[in-house]
Amino acid sequence: NKKAFVELLFWKSPAAVCEMTKGYSSLQEGEGTTRSRVPPWTPQEEQELRELYWKYKEAEGGDIIAAILAHLPTPGRTRRQVVKQLVRM
Repeated sequence: NKKAFVELLFWKSPAAVCEMTKGYSSLQEGEGTTRSRVPPWTPQEEQELRELYWKYKEAEGGDIIAAILAHLPTPGRTRRQVVKQLVRM
């Protein structure tokens, strides 16, 4: 590709770099950015998160997020996902 140098001017994700080096449309279904998507929060999970936040908000000297993660019924959520969801809510 003679115009690939123009693409180097912009930030790329690892999936885009792989696509550039191996040829466009080389990514298979389920690879790259689609694989790393975080499952959305359901309304029930949001309600549980809200209740846990209000329960542990007043804890003295404790880590609120760690307490929420320990009591969150849905396993597999990371600390970062919980913090982002709390900020969004």
